[in-house]
Amino acid sequence: MTDAPVVARGLVKRYGDLVAVDSVDLTVEHGDVFGYLGPNGAGKTTSLRMLLGLIRPSEGRVQLFGRDPLVDGATALDGVAGFVEGPAFYPYLSARRNLELLADYDDGPRSRIDEVLELVELRDRAGDRVGGYSHGMKQRLGIAASLLRAPRLLLLDEPTTGLDPAGMRDMRELVRRLAAEGITILLSSHLLYEVEELCNRVAIVRRGRIVYEGLLSELKAGAATGYRLRVVDVETARRVAASIAGVGDVVASDGEVRFTAGDDAAAMLTIALGRAGVGFTALVPRTATLEELFLDLTEGERPPLVQEVA
Repeated sequence: MTDAPVVARGLVKRYGDLVAVDSVDLTVEHGDVFGYLGPNGAGKTTSLRMLLGLIRPSEGRVQLFGRDPLVDGATALDGVAGFVEGPAFYPYLSARRNLELLADYDDGPRSRIDEVLELVELRDRAGDRVGGYSHGMKQRLGIAASLLRAPRLLLLDEPTTGLDPAGMRDMRELVRRLAAEGITILLSSHLLYEVEELCNRVAIVRRGRIVYEGLLSELKAGAATGYRLRVVDVETARRVAASIAGVGDVVASDGEVRFTAGDDAAAMLTIALGRAGVGFTALVPRTATLEELFLDLTEGERPPLVQEVA
């Protein structure tokens, strides 16, 4: 165990016969925007609750900056903030009054309230009752409340859920700004494009187990490289492609031949097509999308593109 922002080892959470989280190992390094990615019901929120000490793991250990919330109590949460399953406020009070109460409760300075309201672009609405806020405004107020603690680590559970496209865009931009200020962010989400746009490292969880943890770039680089070949004579091109060593998964449709191959095999195919008198107008490389990788790892609908992590 180290003083990294988040270190979890062997986390298990059982509810009777149901294993919600199964032997999760997780490390979030300083400066990460770390995506905790999985389908709804995969155990993401339960994991976050254990990380924050809100529920006790059935097995395993957690450290936040080297401290265990179950051993060190509230002091383990120094420099840590965020929300799980959405922030909650007194709806009949204004945003400013809610933040004042939170600052007092946490023995924090009220002097930061205007700063954090400005950061989340709510200063002009700070006097309005929270009950009249839109869902997106409440999500932004939740981040403002978290920032009162001047955190070094921010945990956000599905921060864009329920937002319209403009609200999602604004939330992503806010996360980028916070990361640029040096805050380490652990972002739980099932939205693939959100993770792809924001995160440098990811963990993908399937039925409570981690099936991949590491750099997002390495996950995508480890996928099989495919090509789309647009040709005049599709059937002949398909036969030629199938005859080349190193070319696989050959499929012909809609005026194209799609296949997987390394660079050398793809080059050999173009030579073979020329010798066979088959003209082609485009050869486009294609790598698996994050969505395809995600489905391979969480549903197993196709042969895995990366090796599962035990």
